[in-house]
Amino acid sequence: MRYILRGYQQEAVDAAVNFFEDKNIGWNAIEILPTGSGKSLVIANIAKKLDRPTLIFQPSKEILEQNFAKYVSYGERATIYSASVGQKKLSDVTFATIGSVIKKPEILRGFEYMIIDECHFVNAKQGMYRDLLAQLRAKVLGLTATPYRLVTDGFGGSILKFLTRTRPRVFRDVIYYVQNESLFDSGYLAKLKYKSTNGFDRKHLVLNSTGADFTDMSVQRYYKKINFRAKVAEETNRLIAERKGVLVFTRFVDESKYLVSRIPGSAVVTGKTPKKEREKILGLFRSGRIKAVCNVGVLTTGFDYPELDAAILARPTRSLALYYQMIGRTIRPAENKSHSLIVDMCDNFRMFGPVEKLELVDGGNGKWFISNNGKQLTNVYYGERQL
Repeated sequence: MRYILRGYQQEAVDAAVNFFEDKNIGWNAIEILPTGSGKSLVIANIAKKLDRPTLIFQPSKEILEQNFAKYVSYGERATIYSASVGQKKLSDVTFATIGSVIKKPEILRGFEYMIIDECHFVNAKQGMYRDLLAQLRAKVLGLTATPYRLVTDGFGGSILKFLTRTRPRVFRDVIYYVQNESLFDSGYLAKLKYKSTNGFDRKHLVLNSTGADFTDMSVQRYYKKINFRAKVAEETNRLIAERKGVLVFTRFVDESKYLVSRIPGSAVVTGKTPKKEREKILGLFRSGRIKAVCNVGVLTTGFDYPELDAAILARPTRSLALYYQMIGRTIRPAENKSHSLIVDMCDNFRMFGPVEKLELVDGGNGKWFISNNGKQLTNVYYGERQL
């Protein structure tokens, strides 16, 4: 199969190939491609054009299978090295998960190029990627839609840092990006409509010790005070009558189980849901036989359902990445899909704004940051003013 690349996709491929082949560049870089922009196609075409052994990392089995399928659809040959997929073979182009190779760095020393999908998972201070990169000499390109990590400051607070501004840092600069608004304006992403329900007051929630999120206890206490679960059930039941499907993002397992007991034709998915059961539920969801899926900590990445046209954000978050990823499940266009509806029940929209307006700003000398309608969202202290 041959895919015709969009203009920005071809530009991303060309920039990546030039980066890898330029012997004067000795540092690592990132490309920033919004959710729904076709990152797997970009990765496939980059790998197809390179003439050196290339290792491609994915954070999960699902994303690996998507990226691998796109690459081999061009008639190209590659192998998979991943225990979760059940294959462990190396070749000139290998798709891998890092957990399967972290204890075997010696088998990877022949790879000259490395591509890391969802590279915001790379922690410059610790973790498997840090340990592996320290032992290899491959030139590294990371791709992500969310190029930032939450870093604790050591004094009970946190800063959401752009990947090029962490110390130490893995990625020195951005070699290509495309703005969210450009893709929405071009019709490559579905239009979004936002609805914020009234009455949720985040001032009643307590920050945890890092300032990065709210404590479970304070959230549960406030949920009970305002009868939150019943409100979510009511909103979901209203939506399933008029929408193709509704994806409900919750914080607690018992909350999702309660919702399913109150929402006919719904199901729950958590991180502990067995693989076969999860695949069955999602298949029924895509077919329309299940109208709503309530999920806890899953389905934020690697879940592809373009027809999905509604999401309920039934959890408060201080994570820009999580906010973007939740909404991102609905932004792929589909036939007869005029728009997607985002129902924010926890006042997240006021903190982060519309994802269409998330803008990458070049501050010079690697000092990139994310803003929204003039409000800077990265490289700012996550203190009370960010509530």
